[in-house]
Amino acid sequence: MRLPVKYRDITEAGKRIGEVVRRTPLDFSTTFTEILGREVYFKYENLQKTGSFKIRGAYNKVVSLNKEECKNGVITASAGNHAQGLAYAASRAGIESTIVMPEGVPIAKLMATKGYGAKVILGGQSYDEAYVMAERVQKETGAVFIHAFNDPFIIAGQGTVGLEVAHDLPDVKTVVVPIGGGGLISGIAIALKKANPKIKVIGVQSAGAPSMKNSITQGAVQELPTVSTIADGIAVKHPGSLTFQLVKELVDDITLVSDEEIAEAILMMLERSKVLCEGAGAVGVAALLHNRVENNGKTVVIISGGNIDVRPLSIIIERGLIKAGRHVRINTVITDKPGALQKLLGVITETKANVISVNHDRILPRIPITQAEIQIDLETKDRGHVEEIVKTLKSKGYTIIRDEYE
Repeated sequence: MRLPVKYRDITEAGKRIGEVVRRTPLDFSTTFTEILGREVYFKYENLQKTGSFKIRGAYNKVVSLNKEECKNGVITASAGNHAQGLAYAASRAGIESTIVMPEGVPIAKLMATKGYGAKVILGGQSYDEAYVMAERVQKETGAVFIHAFNDPFIIAGQGTVGLEVAHDLPDVKTVVVPIGGGGLISGIAIALKKANPKIKVIGVQSAGAPSMKNSITQGAVQELPTVSTIADGIAVKHPGSLTFQLVKELVDDITLVSDEEIAEAILMMLERSKVLCEGAGAVGVAALLHNRVENNGKTVVIISGGNIDVRPLSIIIERGLIKAGRHVRINTVITDKPGALQKLLGVITETKANVISVNHDRILPRIPITQAEIQIDLETKDRGHVEEIVKTLKSKGYTIIRDEYE
């Protein structure tokens, strides 16, 4: 089959973007190798300029434009990472850029895109709706539309990640890659299959946005009615025609992970590897943690980006701590008289839990007038510690109205 992007396009892209794009680390992870029982390496594109791999394709596309094409600037639609990559690339090339972003785009990505010099227009509730608006603006301005993934120059630029992986770890057996529209995995697959056709290239999508997997299963590009996932960087309703063709031909398998699994992976990477991933950047890790990828030997996971807002990150951290039994909220009832709260806290102190906050409520209608309900947030060691605390409180005569693990 005649493919729309060839290996030489990627090698040429590598020469073209070398002055701007960082060669990101490919590091062996002792921690995840021990956890998973397989040799695991991470390719840290979250350390790339603009915080994701997107600068590779964007810069490759921008520097390919001629003077006439540059006259009216460039425009695109993006949920954030392509926006930042294109804004930076255009700024380096002295070209005006306009980015249409969904209205719910993470604040960090919005501010960074503006910081790189782009004019930002907010429109639509998803990438696809922003794309429709961007097409309309493009017709009005005459700017060159730079597609986020369905463009040969974009795909070739992203493929330089694969060149680096093949060079740095020639005996790699499996490479796990996030999929949104498919530009990254398409380019990587071309590069890796040229280096060694036996390398397994595995794609990972969010279960809330499985557009490429559905399309491959159906044998034609499919559009999802809606997408819903914390991995906003890969929340795409339908893949591109070029990327679909390349994935169908070159990618060995596509697997899905849930938002809960993605959140767990973000937290584990942060705590165990001291690496900050966004949702899209963590899907490969989630797939390994939940045994969705066959153990074929040395495995590289592409950490595609690290642009995540503090607000969702804080929620992920808190939920993760609760799930692991390291943060618990306990409600109980005490007599509403001096010393009763101190006595309760004394019991908790004996369990060596750390009190984060205490809320004392004596006016709840369900509580007798001589009593008060106490809500205590505790920092704990694990689920076993939580069970020990609950058991101790009950043995001292306290009734647990509600706790996270009963």
